[in-house]
Amino acid sequence: MAEHKSHRHKKQGGKSFRILPVIFCAGTILITLALIAAAPDTIRSAAGIAFSDAKKDYSTAYENIYVPLDEGETAETVTNVNGKPEIDPDCVEYPAYGVCFGQLSVKDCGVDCPLFMGDGDIALSNGAGVYYGSFIPGYGRTTLIAGHNNTFFNGLKNAKSGQEITIKTGYGIYRYKIKETAAKDESDAGAYDLSADKENLVLYTCYPFDEVGLTDKRFFVYADLVDGIPIGKQTAE
Repeated sequence: MAEHKSHRHKKQGGKSFRILPVIFCAGTILITLALIAAAPDTIRSAAGIAFSDAKKDYSTAYENIYVPLDEGETAETVTNVNGKPEIDPDCVEYPAYGVCFGQLSVKDCGVDCPLFMGDGDIALSNGAGVYYGSFIPGYGRTTLIAGHNNTFFNGLKNAKSGQEITIKTGYGIYRYKIKETAAKDESDAGAYDLSADKENLVLYTCYPFDEVGLTDKRFFVYADLVDGIPIGKQTAE
């Protein structure tokens, strides 16, 4: 009898040891399911940190005053004191910050995008932007234009001396010829000259190309005006 009782005790203990793993597994499964249910929000939060400079949608958040001109057409012109034509400044709507006012293209590089005043999020998410401390095309000074290296200005990696850059605005069409390109430190104060007294164009973007996020270098494209009627000086803002 004692031997029989001992056998029954072992049998009951075996059931207990089999039940415990089942309970443990069930608990683990429930916890795992709860974590999976919460995972999308966690992943999205982590992605927001890892890709803090992810492009946002500003595609409908801007004003567009650009009205294309026919080839060779300009706004109304006047004759200056030197007997040369200038665009009547009263016919030029000076663009406010964040406003699209033209189209920029570098045919040989596959660059063709809207041109904005200012280089904020709206401008660079939809095209290229004129640095607000520089001048609009046609004013006879430096026009400094920024664009993202992995979107609208990615094609500048193919920029070479002699290629043409065209900027079309609602008051005139301006053509520039590339004279040189260079990669420089972002802090290089001599990378461009906003005090230059002649019409010139500088395009720039982060470097190296195709790299996501800000980098410590910039790629510059320098070009001189070859065609385009200047604007009367009183247009300055």
